[in-house]
Amino acid sequence: MKQKIIIGCASVFLLTSCNNKEKMLDALADYNNGMMEKGYHFGDKLQLPSTVTENAESISISFDGKQTSDLTINPQFFTLGNNEVIFTIKTKDGEVLNQDATVNVFTKNPEQNLGYKVVADYPHGPDHFIEGFLVEGNTVYESVGGEGVSQLIKYPLGEAVPAVVRKQPADIFSEGCTIVGNKIYQLTYRNKIGFVYDKNTLEKQSEFPLPNVIGEGWGLTYDGKNLIATDGTKNLYFLDVENPSKVIKTVAVAGNKMTYDQLNELEYHNGFIYANVWHHPIVLKINPETGEAVGKFDFTKLTEENSKGESEHVLNGIAFKGENMLITGKNWPKMYEVDIR
Repeated sequence: MKQKIIIGCASVFLLTSCNNKEKMLDALADYNNGMMEKGYHFGDKLQLPSTVTENAESISISFDGKQTSDLTINPQFFTLGNNEVIFTIKTKDGEVLNQDATVNVFTKNPEQNLGYKVVADYPHGPDHFIEGFLVEGNTVYESVGGEGVSQLIKYPLGEAVPAVVRKQPADIFSEGCTIVGNKIYQLTYRNKIGFVYDKNTLEKQSEFPLPNVIGEGWGLTYDGKNLIATDGTKNLYFLDVENPSKVIKTVAVAGNKMTYDQLNELEYHNGFIYANVWHHPIVLKINPETGEAVGKFDFTKLTEENSKGESEHVLNGIAFKGENMLITGKNWPKMYEVDIR
């Protein structure tokens, strides 16, 4: 009889323990799901449900090889945007529970809706599947993508007929490019290499492997110190201009209510990074120190006029002519000069 009582008590203990475990995980899941859309700001503290905290001996969060038991949204641990984390809870019963979650960190200030006025338009090659777009003085440089048709070209603004053409090997898919002094740096899509050209002749001078962390080459710009690259995620990668295979730092981009991933063609101007978002008719104005999207241009009207219903003929080209912005897109027949307000 005593043995049956002991077994019965053990069964009750196990059942209670399992129920507590399920309640804790369910409560944590409900909390995380409820916070995904609302998000957090830097400095916020995670207010976990009492069902979790009252039954936990310790709680920690793991993310990207780091671990912390501080439940404050700290920029030394979290980045802007989505953070895929693991909650690890050691219960007072000695069990260890793990649960995956997404912690979204947004900016405190909403992005400003920035105005503009079209002041001029210029012809653009409608067969140019543009990936990189530069204007220096009166000269346009373009990195044109596509399987077997990739090339780097230059031509006078207003003409759109290439004056100099550097065709790529058939296995190269050209991507973003930028000017550094007398050189042009160019990324490739999935070839995991970049090229350096003479700016005047477009003769290739060298090539370099992309950093391992960059899965694909998308956009590229230069801030006067570092190259800045995108790979279709939320990240801006700052690269050593003398050794572009080396990542100096990574900055994630988000706004007040959303993460901005699929960052594409870039331009640096007057202390800010301007970025296209692939398949969206917008250009973001980004603080390069924090990754905060401080403003947004809506080019829906110009995109609709030039895409002609083709889903891949997206806005994808940002440059500056003085203080005016030049924009164009993939296979657009025009580029536009806009006075930004």
